[in-house]
Amino acid sequence: MDNKMLDAIFRDAHTPQGFLDTPVPDEKLREIYDLMKWAPTTMNTQPMRIVFVRSKAAKDKLAPALSPGNLEKTMKAQVTAIIAYDSRFYELLPKNFLNNPKAKDGFEGEDKKAMVDRVALRNGSLQGAYFIIAARALGVDCGPMSGFDNAKVDAAFFADGRWKSNFLVNLGKADPAKIFPRNPRLTFDEACKVL
Repeated sequence: MDNKMLDAIFRDAHTPQGFLDTPVPDEKLREIYDLMKWAPTTMNTQPMRIVFVRSKAAKDKLAPALSPGNLEKTMKAQVTAIIAYDSRFYELLPKNFLNNPKAKDGFEGEDKKAMVDRVALRNGSLQGAYFIIAARALGVDCGPMSGFDNAKVDAAFFADGRWKSNFLVNLGKADPAKIFPRNPRLTFDEACKVL
C-alpha cells in the first residue's frame, strides 16, 4: 500500500460527527462486507453479524437506545451498522473450520457459555475493526460509537437473544464541517514494551 492508501485508512481518517446527504448504496455495503470477511478470527469462528439500519422505521427503532450525544448524527447518517455477534457462532464451525470437523463440540454445553461469550465478543470486535478498515479503504467514512444502551438495541433488533450488540458504526460521506481536529495518540514508548 502506498502512503495515500495508508492516509485514507489510518492517518487522515477521522470519526465524523456528521455526514453529508450522499447515499451509501446496498452494493457498497456488500462490497465492504465482501472485503472484511477475509479478516482472521480464532478457528475461523466469524461470530460478527451486522444489521444495516437505513430506513426511517429502523432508525426510529434504534433512536431510544442512543445516548443524547449520538442521536442527531445517527439519525442523519446514511446507514448505521449494528455490529453484533452470534452467541451460537460455533454451529457453523463444521462448515467454516474444515481443519477440525468436531470443533463445535468444544463450544457446546451450559458450562461453556462464558467461554463462548468471550470468543464471540473478542473475535466479533476484531471483525468489527476490519469492517471499519474495509469501509475506509472503499471510501466510506465511519463513525464508530459505544454511546448506546445495548439491552435496548438487543430488545429492539435481536429479541430471540441469539445475536448481541457490540458497537455501532455510522456510515456515509463525512461532513467536513463536523470533523474535530485530530486528538493525540500514545507514542510507541507509552503504549508498548518489547521483552
